[in-house]
Amino acid sequence: MSFDVSQVKALVFDVFGTVVDWRSSIIREVSAVGERLGVSGDWEGFADRWRAGYSEGTRDVREGKRPFLTADEMHRERLDLLLDDFGMTGLSEAETDYLNQAWHRLDPWPDAVEGLTRLKSKYVIGTLSNGNVGLLVNMAKYGGLPWDVVLTGQLAGTYKPDPKVYLSAASLLGLEPGEVMMTAAHTNDLLGAAKVGLRTGFIARPDEFGVGSPKAELETDESIDVAASGYIEFAEKMSV
Repeated sequence: MSFDVSQVKALVFDVFGTVVDWRSSIIREVSAVGERLGVSGDWEGFADRWRAGYSEGTRDVREGKRPFLTADEMHRERLDLLLDDFGMTGLSEAETDYLNQAWHRLDPWPDAVEGLTRLKSKYVIGTLSNGNVGLLVNMAKYGGLPWDVVLTGQLAGTYKPDPKVYLSAASLLGLEPGEVMMTAAHTNDLLGAAKVGLRTGFIARPDEFGVGSPKAELETDESIDVAASGYIEFAEKMSV
């Protein structure tokens, strides 16, 4: 290992895909609504398109093409389009809002809570997500995620991988960038953090985009400080 883990005081985590299984959770919620409405559809495709709308939205905010919008707001914009495309008409405003908050009810990966709880015994642990604060707090309550703190791009007024987001996490925690480790299943997120001095940890999530999907990252860049196949192995490598 190229550095002493004792230098790290806090671990901040990407959430969608790294901590929670967003895709299976969204497919479950959308398919339940479709069944109730008597509508059949490609619910996997629905989930992927919904997620893509959020990713495009965060990019547009970063590039100054749009004013800042929360993840909830971006999810709702894309949901309204998808409901029309999939013929899912007749939902009340309350029902539509509840479905939009499916992103607040994402299931943790099976090893996540155990691993996070173990890491929490030694480190400050928190989110560093592009999700908004309310979404992440509700998700933590739903899934039993043991965060010490909820940090988000919302607090910096922009989205990862903008350097402001990573630096804001260190600043808000009262730490130097090198005392904070960004942890994610996505190398681009980690490289963004490394550019401004954060340490980096990779946890593989091979089923993020569906079992056997080639889109998942099984390995990461050799410059990443700690890489593991799961949360328990990661905790062991972090000397917990």
